[in-house]
Amino acid sequence: MTKNIQIAIDGPAAAGKSTIAKQTAELLGYTYVDTGAMYRAITYKAIQLNIDLQDGEKLTNLLKETSIELKPSPNGQLVYLDTIEVTDEIRSPQVTASVSAVAAHANLREEMVKRQIEMGKNGNIVMDGRDIGTHVLTKAELKIFMSASVEERAKRRFLENQKRGIDTSLEELMDDIARRDKLDSEREASPLIQAEDAIFIDTTSLTIKEVSEKIMQLAKERMS
Repeated sequence: MTKNIQIAIDGPAAAGKSTIAKQTAELLGYTYVDTGAMYRAITYKAIQLNIDLQDGEKLTNLLKETSIELKPSPNGQLVYLDTIEVTDEIRSPQVTASVSAVAAHANLREEMVKRQIEMGKNGNIVMDGRDIGTHVLTKAELKIFMSASVEERAKRRFLENQKRGIDTSLEELMDDIARRDKLDSEREASPLIQAEDAIFIDTTSLTIKEVSEKIMQLAKERMS
């Protein structure tokens, strides 16, 4: 007999979390939640409204009156901000450069974590982000911490941006990823750290298929 489980996938920017989490969820018939997209959505809204991204109180109040929905589609997960689809808009270079600073505010994270815990409470879920195993799905049956070298992650983001028609240099991306790593791991609220019971996977020299197969095997072991 198989049981419904929670799968938490954490790691730094551009480690391949979303791609792997999405694929794992599809193979298992589970719900996929990209928590990074939720932080991107509130960052995008704050930028549109010219709200000071250093003002944690204003950002938290903004989040409390904001609806963020993640909906599956044949083309991947769609992100709705106050009922308007913003899937592509939240991937802009401006949002990417600002999201770590927004996500560093403790009160805002607390509000976001409440929403994410509610999403995951019934199991059958694959959730990825920075603090899923440590603060959101703390009792998850399977916790993965994925990473790769800064250079490899920058190359992946470069190819993603090319597909989206976003023009950025590899050097810029390496600098941005290294900066985000520092911000994410040094912030006071829910810093990016590996949960004690998480399994570490270095994806630098692995294909998506190889990582996905490894996680699927681990998931099946936890489900049996």
